[in-house]
Amino acid sequence: MASIIQVQSVSKSYWRDSFEIPVLNNISLDVPEGEFLGLMGPSGSGKTTLLNLIAGIDRPTKGKILVGNTDIATLSESQLAKWRSHNVGFIFQFYNLMPVLTAFENVELPLLLTSLSKKERRDHVDMALKVVGLSDRMHHYPKQLSGGQEQRVAIARAIASDPLILVADEPTGDLDKHSAEEILTLLERLNKEFKKTIVMVTHDPRAAEKAHTVRQLDKGELQ
Repeated sequence: MASIIQVQSVSKSYWRDSFEIPVLNNISLDVPEGEFLGLMGPSGSGKTTLLNLIAGIDRPTKGKILVGNTDIATLSESQLAKWRSHNVGFIFQFYNLMPVLTAFENVELPLLLTSLSKKERRDHVDMALKVVGLSDRMHHYPKQLSGGQEQRVAIARAIASDPLILVADEPTGDLDKHSAEEILTLLERLNKEFKKTIVMVTHDPRAAEKAHTVRQLDKGELQ
């Protein structure tokens, strides 16, 4: 299977005044298309930093990152924003829904940055909400939904543009056991049925069990 993500000798440091703080050290990683990869490790090991680099939220200090044959580290900020809107679906621990928008409007929000017509946007949102099982909640506001339902809206938002990859940062970290299991089952379905490539950061061994492959990060080194 061809690699959809190639991380090549990537290092990442941050600077605080004149002090360099290394976070990732010479990381190389190939993720095949259709993979479900779990990234685990202690707090401060660099998991979220690596996820943000793959998603084009941050840039490496050294090395190359290819996603679908695009060297994303070479893109300008405006090119990168456009690339993210078409290629990456984001799932966060704390949902990041807009409280003044309905479920439908939250899912539609990133599509407003695309060239889709109003009807095409509606079709994409309808399909995404159907996939996550919330068609009957599309006119509800976040405060009218449970935590698990809010995360499902967030997942619908992530898949509405049919992205190349899904990145999930502790997607079950703020959920009770039952809701967490529902979300993990949904991610598993997106991977198996819809062939979505998923990279997931998690502390939760139950979440990691859903992944095909689990890699450990420790002190900026990939095990």
